[in-house]
Amino acid sequence: MKKKLVSALLVAAMAVSACACGNSETPASTQTGSEVSSEASSEVAEVVEMTQTPWADMEYEEASAYLYDANLGEFYDAYSKAFEAATVSERYALMAVAEAKLMESGVMLPLQSHGGNYAISRSVPGTTNYTLWGTDNERMYRTIVTTEIIKAEDRAEMKSKWYELRGTGTYEEWVRNFLSEKNYEIKDSFAEIYSSDPQTWDVLATSRAADSEPVVNTYDGLLEYDNEGVQQPALAESYTVSDDGLTYTFTIRKGVTWVDSQGRKVADVTAKDFVTGLHHAMDAMGGLEFLIDGKIVNASEYMYGEITDFDQVGVKAVDDYTLEFTLNEPCTYFLTMLGYSLFAPLNEEYYVSQGGKFGAEYDASAADYLYGSDPDHIAYCGPFLITSATANNSIVFKANPTYWNADAQNLKSYTMMFNDGTDATKSYNDTIAGTIDGAGLNAAALESAKADGNFEPYAYVAATDATSFMAFFNINRAVFANVNDDTTVKSPQTEEDALRTKWAMNNVHFRRALAFSLDRGAYMAQSVGEDLKYASMRNSYTPGDFVALEEDVTIDINGTATTFKAGTFYGEIMQAQINADGVKITVWDPSQNEGAGSSDYFDGWFNAANAAEELASAVEELKAVGVEVSAENPIYVDLPYYAGSETYTNRANALKQSVESALGGAVIVNLTECVDAAQWYYAGYYTDYGYEANYDIYDVSGWGPDYGDPSSYLDTFLPEYAGYMIKCIGIY
Repeated sequence: MKKKLVSALLVAAMAVSACACGNSETPASTQTGSEVSSEASSEVAEVVEMTQTPWADMEYEEASAYLYDANLGEFYDAYSKAFEAATVSERYALMAVAEAKLMESGVMLPLQSHGGNYAISRSVPGTTNYTLWGTDNERMYRTIVTTEIIKAEDRAEMKSKWYELRGTGTYEEWVRNFLSEKNYEIKDSFAEIYSSDPQTWDVLATSRAADSEPVVNTYDGLLEYDNEGVQQPALAESYTVSDDGLTYTFTIRKGVTWVDSQGRKVADVTAKDFVTGLHHAMDAMGGLEFLIDGKIVNASEYMYGEITDFDQVGVKAVDDYTLEFTLNEPCTYFLTMLGYSLFAPLNEEYYVSQGGKFGAEYDASAADYLYGSDPDHIAYCGPFLITSATANNSIVFKANPTYWNADAQNLKSYTMMFNDGTDATKSYNDTIAGTIDGAGLNAAALESAKADGNFEPYAYVAATDATSFMAFFNINRAVFANVNDDTTVKSPQTEEDALRTKWAMNNVHFRRALAFSLDRGAYMAQSVGEDLKYASMRNSYTPGDFVALEEDVTIDINGTATTFKAGTFYGEIMQAQINADGVKITVWDPSQNEGAGSSDYFDGWFNAANAAEELASAVEELKAVGVEVSAENPIYVDLPYYAGSETYTNRANALKQSVESALGGAVIVNLTECVDAAQWYYAGYYTDYGYEANYDIYDVSGWGPDYGDPSSYLDTFLPEYAGYMIKCIGIY
């Protein structure tokens, strides 16, 4: 699922509310050299000439496959077994085993989730749509906002009540009464910040959160998670599921209209719009389509060109108001996927009027193709119309006067204000001034809030969510400047440096040494302050409490039949496999979260002694290919950093200091300067393929789930362009 590739820039800067959270032609390698065995031996001559990497003469896709097997083969084998499971709980357990192998591979290091920082806000907790996956949590129309910043003690009481009333449908009524009793005044506008302009306004042709977050407020889906986290009817009034679990039939709501950006009627919403939307998404291949790969009948066959007639795909409009999906096999989490923008509707007549075509004729680069080029070239059927969008400035929404669910809409206007993070206290100052309605408090803003007397009465710790930000290690670096502008973010490495680094990055012990050497507490403190440096820290890719077993399950752990009881969390099983493998990673702490256990709030990776031990193993193995690693002959790794932000500059320096110290100078971190956020993003976040990744270590990207199953995370590391995040380690 190619969804929430989210920007780390949002973590420190963004205003936070309390509860809501393949390419067929690729270039050949330009390197040459003799092929050697990738099997290293410690019994070699004292002097070995460094050789070219075994994959140097391979075409890009062949090299990607070779490196995937070498570095992630164990993960793939374990993950494949999960899909042979007889029950959902057995699948969860086997997926946890697979993720243990992914963590042990060291191709990435978990960093943090969203939230966990101090914040101040006027938005009322528990009133924005709530879910841990998909894009419904970005729907803002239900949000209740007060004219004054909400006091921390009042926020805590409301949050506690939300947990008590969650699922009853009564929280909003209670909170309005509470606010009235506390003399808060409610307003019908809300303003918050964003840090990256949309690259497209076509929500069906993108996988980036920066694109989908604004547009999700302009349409409704079939079903929608409400502010209490309950999936409710939206454009589908009701649905049925066949006895065999293969056919989902939705009754589409009548009387809903499409309008243009000026509010003029375009058409009625019908079942056909959902067929058109999926058709377009599978033509655009913007990163969303893998969500249904292998799930909906003939979806894979259409995407991969095995069939060209979309009528053969398992989605059809039975009549104007009846929509039917047919699956290849039962999928227990299919309905949870509907809160994601892959299932957004699209009016065919409007799309065609903007130059849109289907199948082999689809060409987003055509001169007459205007759909999604700006907010004036999309149709609307949701709560808001976009009235203006100015790059690096603002995106302004107003209530759609024809919205079918206007009675549930609490906001008449919504504004996203651009903030690139160059001014560490701007969000805080703008919140105090009323320009925006909330701010996360980074280290600098925290000091200002304390000095102004605003910390004690208003500051709260923002809730974390299911988004996982990671540091990625590039195992196949091909470029040493940004591909969009090769004069920017240039590496200081020589050709010999680069070759030595590539060898090192393909050694699992070296990658683990890097992972164990980063003091993530010191790193995080640069963003959120010393007090909260562990508050959003994550130790796995999938949160350890994301799912739990529904029944007792017995699986094989390294040859031992091991039983996990019903209620066992995913993270506990992951930890059992890691312990059995003897890798010194802690991804699950049963004492966290008041004894319920968690994969968050502690550092289960940083350990200088473990880093030194892994480095010693790497040194011996790399010697076999002629790569000496020592303080006198260090490995150089490039980390792009945003020099325009004091917070991110400090964070990069914390990483450099920690790694170099823990590894005794045997690794040198080159901080490659990005003068603005765009350069930082183009080093990796805006890239589409692994060969465009301009870094050895990158800490900008993250992933949020698309549906309520661990495969929403693990699928992103599948090979052959199937996994969206696999590009972050330099392959596919």
